[in-house]
Amino acid sequence: MTGEAEAPDVAAQKGTRPLWSRDFVLFFAARAVARLGDTILPVALAAGLLQHGYGGGAVGLAMASTAAAFAGLVVFGGVIADRFSTRRLMIGADLVRLGTQALAAALFYSGHVVLWEICAIGFVNGVAGAVFQPGVASTVPRLASDVQGANGAIRIAESVAQLVGPAAAGVLVGLASPGGVFVAHAATYAVSALCLLLLRLPPSTPGSRPTGHGGGAFRADMVEGWREFRSRTWLWAVIAVWCLYMIAVWGPTVPLVATEVVQEYGPGAYGLINSALGAGTVVGGFLALRLRPRRMLRAGAFSLFGFVGFPATVGAGLGIPAMAVGAAVAGAGMSFWGVMWATSVQTQVPPDVLNRIHAYDVAGSLAMMPVGQALAGPASGLLGADQVLVAAGAMSFVVAGALLAVPAIRDLVRVDAPVAGSRPAAAPGERTARAEKG
Repeated sequence: MTGEAEAPDVAAQKGTRPLWSRDFVLFFAARAVARLGDTILPVALAAGLLQHGYGGGAVGLAMASTAAAFAGLVVFGGVIADRFSTRRLMIGADLVRLGTQALAAALFYSGHVVLWEICAIGFVNGVAGAVFQPGVASTVPRLASDVQGANGAIRIAESVAQLVGPAAAGVLVGLASPGGVFVAHAATYAVSALCLLLLRLPPSTPGSRPTGHGGGAFRADMVEGWREFRSRTWLWAVIAVWCLYMIAVWGPTVPLVATEVVQEYGPGAYGLINSALGAGTVVGGFLALRLRPRRMLRAGAFSLFGFVGFPATVGAGLGIPAMAVGAAVAGAGMSFWGVMWATSVQTQVPPDVLNRIHAYDVAGSLAMMPVGQALAGPASGLLGADQVLVAAGAMSFVVAGALLAVPAIRDLVRVDAPVAGSRPAAAPGERTARAEKG
């Protein structure tokens, strides 16, 4: 349909795609560099806007413009990604963001910084991100037969970028200026686009992309994606539980941990705890490379019990060493869950609807995070920040328990290759029976 210049390598022709093939290395590099850019952007925005006389509210507004555009449009991006070349869409999105960040750099270098212009740039970046992100889900299983290993490797790279990025941005701000950081950020999109341009994807399964055109077909594709999403109990149940997680656990934990630690122990201690959290995510990625549970979501749900250590140690005032250990354990659990979840979606969902379902996944997962963050302040004012953090730790047990309480989630049996066809996934009991017979 799209005329992509994509050719399978020899291994792909034989039905096996090795993990560290040339094409996966290119995609791995693109994701790692892009994640590095994402982690330096908040530092650049904060330093640049504060330097030009704006306050913290302006920084939040600039970041929110990107988040709002992304969350509001990612579902449409999923439909587009299922209809056209995901590789070309991702390259185009990277080139758009290369241009917007280069423009932002020029504004900061010139000293002409107007908030609405920065917010408009952020909005365009969010739109580009909404077009880019859905294609990530379908690209991974096309590049590597070991989908779990690929996700684990990418998670490790992104975790390392999370550790390195803010420190690198701080150094750049000190040595150059906020404009220099925006130049570096624009360069990450250039590198990502170049890697994707050199990438050669195996051809899609015949008939795996919608062929209709026009607004009616577009709406039909959206409806089909929603129908496929609803038909998988394990899928929508996880998203429903994740909404609770965002409201009661992650949403309040991030701002309140920052506030409490900085006020009580100083920014250096907060940096240490964040580093421990990042180191934990690296460990979780390595564990996901090694462990191959038969019921991936069950194993991932058990790993989420470890998240209690992040908010609860801070809320209980247990001291910096205990907080760092709690953050590391939490990071490992979250990272392991992330790989189990991403791999389950990419292997259990048919390729023809994968981008749309991934878009619903992303939109649903992020929808409640602003609510949790917005409620953190009033809740801490009413109950006290320490009590809210302890409650968030307790709710992390509730969330993990809720995941395990749903049979469709805990009994889902792994599939080591993407499923073919567009039929809804078999019920967990049926899949288990077939696996045991085979």
